[in-house]
Amino acid sequence: MKGTSIAFVVLAALFWGLSGGIGGILMADGWDPYVVSFYRGAIGLVFVLIWLVARSSGSGLRSRALWFWSAVASLGVAGNFAFYFVSISEGSVAVAATLMYSAPVFVYLVSFILKLEKPTLVKWMAMAMVVLGVVLLTRIYDVSAGSVTLLGIVAGLLAGVSYAVFIFGFKYAAPHGSPQAILAIAFAVLLFVLIWPSDTDQMVSALTSPSWPLFAALGVLGAGFSFILYIIGLNKTAPAIASVVAMVEPVTASLFGFVVLNQSLVISQIAGMALILITVTGLSVYSSRQQVPAGSAPA
Repeated sequence: MKGTSIAFVVLAALFWGLSGGIGGILMADGWDPYVVSFYRGAIGLVFVLIWLVARSSGSGLRSRALWFWSAVASLGVAGNFAFYFVSISEGSVAVAATLMYSAPVFVYLVSFILKLEKPTLVKWMAMAMVVLGVVLLTRIYDVSAGSVTLLGIVAGLLAGVSYAVFIFGFKYAAPHGSPQAILAIAFAVLLFVLIWPSDTDQMVSALTSPSWPLFAALGVLGAGFSFILYIIGLNKTAPAIASVVAMVEPVTASLFGFVVLNQSLVISQIAGMALILITVTGLSVYSSRQQVPAGSAPA
């Protein structure tokens, strides 16, 4: 069962990585990032609703607390989807995926400022290494490089911060209802949030466009199967293992960008990517172990 759970998490991360590449193809064809994000969430909602109907017991849909924290989670998902695709449109799939992966480290900085987290030498060193990795990856020191815009950098980091908001909301909603109920509310609210900045004409034309199979694949892989597999798999997967497995997403996205979209990276960018992935994964494993008492198994 444990092996199956890890496989589910791996598949979810793989699907998320592929969704970045599919989104990159759609935006290269001229589709608005918000429209791409909207349909990713809309198709994901269909899958989650089917899951909710199949397992309706203990949904907690009458709980006000469930609706409130699920709405918070929805803002995180909406931000994650939208900022991620904006970052891709302003740079590349590899840069956007890696920046999103690095953002949790910057959440530590906010936690230090608000005194929610105790700063340690290890965490300060990790943040310094990630900053160096971001500099190498985005090549902000070379104005002529033009590999990614400032908007792309900020959007990539905000995508990761938004994912942290989703985790926060999901965590506080969990005691009040089932995972499928939380995701159903989150995706439903997400659609209302993303409909405002989206191009209305593109939203309508997408339904009959030749690009519709790509929209469908994006929704199925990037929000339908992936979230369900991730939630099921995470129940039996240790946090430290899940942190390592999460590296599948930026690596898959980078390979997709290189093979399919012909988006290449120079040596310094590859070094920056490796520095970020190794540092963030190591810090995640370190933090999860610090939270588990000696002699006990991770939850």
